[in-house]
Amino acid sequence: MPNRLAQATSPYLLQHADNPVDWWPWGSEAFEEAKRRDVPVLLSVGYSACHWCHVMAHESFEDEVAAAYLNEHFVSIKVDREERPDVDAVYMEAVQAATGQGGWPMTVFLTPDAEPFYFGTYFPPEPRHGMPSFVQVLEGVRTAWAGRREEVADVAQRIVRDLAGRQLDYGRAGAPGPEEQAQALLGLTREYDAVRGGFGGAPKFPPSMVLEFLLRHHARTGAEGALQMAADTCEAMARGGIYDQLGGGFARYSVDREWVVPHFEKMLYDNALLCRVYAHLWRATGSDLARRVALETADFMVRELRTPEGGFASALDADSEDPDTGKPAEGAYYAWTPEQLAVVLGAEDGALAAAYFGVTEEGTFEHGRSVLQLPQDGPVVDAARIAAVRERLLAARGGRPAPGRDDKVVAAWNGLAVAALAECGAYFDRPDLVERATEAADLLVRVHFEASAGRAPRLARTSKDGRAGGNTGVLEDYGDVAEGFLALAAVTGEGVWLEFAGILLDLVLDLFTAEDGSLYDTAHDAEQLIRRPQDPTDTATPSGWTAAAGALLSYAAHTGSEAHRTAAERALGVVHALGPRVPRFIGHGLAVAEALLDGPREVAVVGHPDDPARAELHRTALLGTAPGAVVAAGMPRAADGSGGEFPLLAERALVDDRPTAYVCRHFVCARPTTDPQELGEQVGTAVPRR
Repeated sequence: MPNRLAQATSPYLLQHADNPVDWWPWGSEAFEEAKRRDVPVLLSVGYSACHWCHVMAHESFEDEVAAAYLNEHFVSIKVDREERPDVDAVYMEAVQAATGQGGWPMTVFLTPDAEPFYFGTYFPPEPRHGMPSFVQVLEGVRTAWAGRREEVADVAQRIVRDLAGRQLDYGRAGAPGPEEQAQALLGLTREYDAVRGGFGGAPKFPPSMVLEFLLRHHARTGAEGALQMAADTCEAMARGGIYDQLGGGFARYSVDREWVVPHFEKMLYDNALLCRVYAHLWRATGSDLARRVALETADFMVRELRTPEGGFASALDADSEDPDTGKPAEGAYYAWTPEQLAVVLGAEDGALAAAYFGVTEEGTFEHGRSVLQLPQDGPVVDAARIAAVRERLLAARGGRPAPGRDDKVVAAWNGLAVAALAECGAYFDRPDLVERATEAADLLVRVHFEASAGRAPRLARTSKDGRAGGNTGVLEDYGDVAEGFLALAAVTGEGVWLEFAGILLDLVLDLFTAEDGSLYDTAHDAEQLIRRPQDPTDTATPSGWTAAAGALLSYAAHTGSEAHRTAAERALGVVHALGPRVPRFIGHGLAVAEALLDGPREVAVVGHPDDPARAELHRTALLGTAPGAVVAAGMPRAADGSGGEFPLLAERALVDDRPTAYVCRHFVCARPTTDPQELGEQVGTAVPRR
């Protein structure tokens, strides 16, 4: 019989709806039940594409004995971290503080007042590798709760006090200057893997936000080392197994330092961020590889993640059914043996494909299978022949059981996708990608953005099947969606997207900003947890704090709003403090700081939309590498505000009755120009415009 999760909209929660565990969704009713029964709470947090979440679910939550013990002695709450990042953040901070590490599945035991007192991640069904079994953990917690209640209460209260004492006070620091940015670059250089690209050891994650900082830093300063680190890392990832050499798109991370074997889940946020990074690398260098990967990743998102409503699904699972065993296995959809290649391609092309993609008899993955790569020392072959091989392999792979898809639409990650697709469409003359970006943005407005009587409009965190979920958006939703709208406004010349971004950013000022200028992850009137989450560091996505700062800065450049610029500068105080110390973990903030130091430049392109000369000026402006430059294109706007849709177009006249571009920064404007080459010099356009 289905449990209480049967009514959930989260695909992850629905995966547990038929467990024998009597799950509760997060909410006051669950804690009231724990108080009534005088039992502790088991909080289990995960997400749909999480491999080890599936493993623990199968081993323990589907087990009748473990479920019976849980149901008798605990109230069990299941949370989708993608729906409730605030709950996840608060308890993950406690897990990391107590154990020195964290991850998912996250297993936390709470008092009925939601105070944590015992922590873990994955627990096996029997003792293994020094870990107790899950049932042993349950028995130990129950014994402590029954016989050492005062000790449990003391531990819980101490943890809550410690978390409360971690309040950040970076709002009073000034915005970072050139010296802090240079120190951050030096810190990254020390941690850079000069042989394999990327930073640190295994597991190795795509450093999307750091790459964006490196590209912007090079654009502002000319630092060749910054560009080289970005370009070499992007090439290493694109050649590795972390990149899907047949279908495009990136896996979550590599389990090794060489980018060979990925953790196979494919997340929307990784692909949106990396799609934009590769497009920006192409913009800076003209790299054919960067162009190919940007477009293949964009096409992957549209082909495999786009929902019928026009948004983008959260993720594809790491696991799928192994055709040989009929059981779920990680990577079964993606890995190949030489024999499998030969069956699809024939002996000659199969041998070629094995050499070209690094498929060996021993295998680079499990069970003699290999993850496709592009080794540097692979054979030189005819491009058309390899294209045909790829096409045949992709078609054959399409006949395998496909990984599951989490159809939940997350506002923040769709904002990232809107920005990436809009820019790729503009750079590479792909109007279809701009259309897909526009449709996703329209879904965010229609479904996620709701007003109610007596209350300011709010952004819903998620939707599914065109219906908004019940959880309100957090700061990253507001910042990333605003960023997507601003990118779409720049590409399309439609000022309505600037207006929507302004509405969201006004809510950031009203609901998320502290008196000292620092930013909280949840709104002032959001559900009160044991601590109000406030994290300025990046995870797999830009921190909400610095995402909002970047959008505030861009909006201020578009509109001249001093309030929004001041808020951005104050929020960047955290980058001044952390950038030189931990640059790998505040890459997005460093990238925003580059925009601040450069201006950012304000580019206005005026002329009739059907005039090819205006289109060329507009494209040249979009291809500028000046960090964070904002672009407005449209008809001239009169002094009274009539006419053009963007404030930057006010009183911008045509020169000699020809489309004209104006570039300003730091309250100083360059000479208006009708010449695309001169405009390119003003905004740092580095690649040919066609």
